[in-house]
Formats: sequence, C-alpha cells, structure tokens
Amino acid sequence: MPTYVYNCKACDHTFERFESMTAKPDKSCPKCKKKKAERNISGGAGFLFKGAGFYTTDYRSSSYKESAKKDTTAAPAPSGDPKAAGACKTESAPKTESTPKPASTAKKKAS
Repeated sequence: MPTYVYNCKACDHTFERFESMTAKPDKSCPKCKKKKAERNISGGAGFLFKGAGFYTTDYRSSSYKESAKKDTTAAPAPSGDPKAAGACKTESAPKTESTPKPASTAKKKAS
C-alpha cells in the first residue's frame, strides 16, 4: 500500500497517510479535524531491489559502464605496489637456457 501526501486547505497542514490504492481518499485533517484535505500528486519513491539476486550495478546505463571502464583502465597504478598494477610477479633465480642437442639423423652401421 502506498503512502500519500495530503495538504489541508483549511489550516495548510501537510501530512502523510498510508492508504490502499483502491480506497477513497480520507479528507479529514489530523490537526484541525476538518474534511478539507486534498491528496497531492507526487512522484513517489523509487523502488530498491533487495536480496542476494540483485546488484545496484546490474541496471546501470551503457554510458555509465563505458566511462567506468575507461576510468579503471586509464588510472595509473602506484609505483611501489605491483599488485595494484595487476602484475603479480614472483622473483626467483635467473634461468639458464640450455639448448637441446640435436638428435643424430645418421644411423651408425654395425661392424
């Protein structure tokens, strides 16, 4: 059930009332008790998805996603933090390259 905003024409009191959408508007003012209150037209409140299946980033516009992507790729990483740059390297002893010996193609004859 929605919450409606009312404004009393007699005493200029503004108040909210929780009513069913199908119910007739209750025009009685809680302050002056006169039946001169009128329901205001309001934009209402936005709805918010709650729960494990909804994320605030799911319903972002494509322009927002593109600018966010540019911000993350354009931002330089701090110089002393290799993990922030995405390069997690482990340092070890330098490798020595050994070239494999080619296999002999000529067969030796048995004597």
